[in-house]
Amino acid sequence: MTGKGRELADMMERRKVDILCVQETRWKGSKARSIGAGFKLFYYGVDSKRNGVGVVLKEEFVRNVLEVKRVSDRVMSLKLAIEEVMLNVVSGYASQVGCELEEKEKFWSELDEVMESIPTGERVVIGADFNGHVGEGNTGDEEVMGKFGVKERNLEGQMVVDFAKRMDMAVVNTYFQKREEHRVTYKSGGRRTQVDYILCRRGNLKEISDCKVVVGESVARQHRMVVCSMTLMVCKKKRSEIEKKTKWWKLKKEECCEEFRQKLRQALGGQVVLPDDWETTAEVIRETGRRVLGVSS
Repeated sequence: MTGKGRELADMMERRKVDILCVQETRWKGSKARSIGAGFKLFYYGVDSKRNGVGVVLKEEFVRNVLEVKRVSDRVMSLKLAIEEVMLNVVSGYASQVGCELEEKEKFWSELDEVMESIPTGERVVIGADFNGHVGEGNTGDEEVMGKFGVKERNLEGQMVVDFAKRMDMAVVNTYFQKREEHRVTYKSGGRRTQVDYILCRRGNLKEISDCKVVVGESVARQHRMVVCSMTLMVCKKKRSEIEKKTKWWKLKKEECCEEFRQKLRQALGGQVVLPDDWETTAEVIRETGRRVLGVSS
């Protein structure tokens, strides 16, 4: 990806992409750097010739980053606070089909570890090159994927499905009916397949209105960008849950102030000296204020 930073930023600006997970960056180090056009890349890599993962953010979201976890050169995550929503963005790069089983299992173990560290009430979006085919159709797997994969499932694709079931996630790409050209994420010679996926929690799938492959961009060799449109739903508190405020300003009125003193003295059992237990006293004062002065509606 060296030398591609600005090209990537221009593409994100052109396609109106706010957050992007990238893999096989091949940038050594553990940093965050501006790549131009108002975008910043958070990345991690240990070898300039292989692997490496990253997350690119539009500049306005950089200030929302609360935590960056660089687990390995195949898994990293960012936690963002957007309004009242905690959003965890995970970038993953699974081992290729020909790699040793031990290396493949290490990747899934790291991804499991990241997922288990995220509270269940927080959003999670995974953008990853899983190097596997989940396949077309969803018989027996309806709870985690739709029907619109590509071709047949392989062992690595089964690992993706198993992970989704284990973590209660949904394979977003497969829920949207598109022409095959907008489902194929990898093209090389005569090979056309789907290995790059976006996953989210099953319960948040309703927040995603579309997902497809972008055709015509050539930033990444062979791989094609998968984009989804997601609208975070902020749960507003019901009016009854909003804390009502005591109208302390009424104490400026002499008659209200005098009534408050009398009621407070009665509530304290006629004592002039306040009790030693401040918490109890404070609650008595607050309750008296609510009764005498009223609260906001």
